[in-house]
Amino acid sequence: MLLVRLDLQYFAGEKTEKATPKKRQDSRKKGQVAKSQDVSTAIVLLIVFLYLWFGGSFALKQITLMMKHTFQSYLLVDVTENNVFMVLFELLPKMVTAIGPIMLVALIGAIAANYMQIGFLFSTEAIQPKLEKINPISGAKRIFSIRAIVELLKSSLKIICIGVVTFAILWLNLDEVLLLSQTSLGEGLSLLAKLIFQMGLAGALVLLFLSTLDYMYQKYDFEKNIRMSKQDIKDEHKNIEGDPLIKSKIKQKQREMAMSRMMQEVPKADVVITNPTHYAIALKYDESKMDAPYVVASGVDYIAQKIKAVASNHDVTMIENRPLARALYNQTKVGDAVPEEFFKAIAEILAYVYKLKNKR
Repeated sequence: MLLVRLDLQYFAGEKTEKATPKKRQDSRKKGQVAKSQDVSTAIVLLIVFLYLWFGGSFALKQITLMMKHTFQSYLLVDVTENNVFMVLFELLPKMVTAIGPIMLVALIGAIAANYMQIGFLFSTEAIQPKLEKINPISGAKRIFSIRAIVELLKSSLKIICIGVVTFAILWLNLDEVLLLSQTSLGEGLSLLAKLIFQMGLAGALVLLFLSTLDYMYQKYDFEKNIRMSKQDIKDEHKNIEGDPLIKSKIKQKQREMAMSRMMQEVPKADVVITNPTHYAIALKYDESKMDAPYVVASGVDYIAQKIKAVASNHDVTMIENRPLARALYNQTKVGDAVPEEFFKAIAEILAYVYKLKNKR
């Protein structure tokens, strides 16, 4: 029996269940999401090289004008503190014009890549200082963990794939590369720019493919890390819904308060209809509140006895009518008007009660 109990406790603590929506939301608030840095890197590289393909001539033109202006205007200027700042402030707008669009495109690509993966998320949990981050034992565990080995294999695979692609592009253009020494400076720079662009674009596409696989792995690893045990789910449900014992006590207190309010209304009733031991229904007729008599108290057994005791103490008339008491209890609640089918019977009872009150 002890072994069976230990096995049950073990399986109850084993994290085999998918994370609940609340666990996912809590993890997201802490900044724990399925995300691949390689996706961001690949998309930024791809967008930058595409921009250079379509808008590279503009950037090259701006850089050429800046260099031409620099050589013509400042080549013979004395290097002093004032002159350096003057040259810097004059060239800064031209540098922004030339390089700014590239940086802006890279920024847009990085934002888009992150939004595609995790949507809008702002969390300071990841940058908060924690002692466990500088714990050498925890650091050693991270270095020699399965995740570290996977990251090493991923990095090796990226280097190999990008290296193969780069070598292939150089091999396809080997004849032109070998003739670089025999070409003019302008033609050589043009060829180098073309090769760099081809290698960069091809490398970005390869990295994009690998990053897709990495994102799938990161998502799998994230789902695995946020798994919950059956006991975790029970505890979470208990925290959300509240402890059953506390809930039962709250409901009991609410019932006691409701009964207390109901008993306070019994002395105001016109009549209590009973079945003399099991049912008691207290009715009141007030034209200012309702067109028909309504129920101010209702109960069976113990509650019925309390209603009758309160009614007796406050001289409220009690009429025994077994079928009517049972029917009213089954079809009405406290505060409900009496159903129309009982109007005649109750009218006769109220008339009798009013006659008794007049005699008194």
